[in-house]
Amino acid sequence: MGRSAHTFVILRWTLILSMTVAAWVLYFDPWLRAGQATGLDLTGTPIDPFRASAGKVVVLIFVRTDCPISNRYSPTIQRLSAEYRDKAAFWLVYPSQSESPGMIRKHEQDFGYRFPALRDVQRALVKQGRVAITPEAAVFDANHRLVYHGRIDNLYENFGRARSAPTTHELDDAIQAAIHGKTLPADTVPAVGCYIADLQ
Repeated sequence: MGRSAHTFVILRWTLILSMTVAAWVLYFDPWLRAGQATGLDLTGTPIDPFRASAGKVVVLIFVRTDCPISNRYSPTIQRLSAEYRDKAAFWLVYPSQSESPGMIRKHEQDFGYRFPALRDVQRALVKQGRVAITPEAAVFDANHRLVYHGRIDNLYENFGRARSAPTTHELDDAIQAAIHGKTLPADTVPAVGCYIADLQ
């Protein structure tokens, strides 16, 4: 075998090996298969909430099972999800890496949640929504453009102090703006609650 033929064989096998390794990684790594805007459902299946909610406004609600402020907001979150059911897709997002599917199922049952939940252990949705607190909302229009991220309303002035009732309704306003293609006066308002640990 001549030198050029030997070089060709080496290059061909190098290419085949590279393609095989790439295919193996994509097959066994669901995060790479599913893309960046993914979470895991409670069976461990990668889900892209934007693809799954095609044509609708997407509302990501970031919560934790052990955050008292997140839990107090459950009636408000459920009321809004029911009110906008036809035009907005709501997703609960659990960014804590320590919360198991079993813990999340119990949390959903305890608080009566009736819409999909995702684990965001890779923080892909946290980054997409630009959030740092639970509870915090991220609202995307039907073209997947982030139009708002921040608090649900102003019920809480700080972690230990709440009003008897909210006087502003940022999440509701953001959903309305996303549905009707309007611009909000502020596209982010700081949230009060429990910090998401280990953010980089």
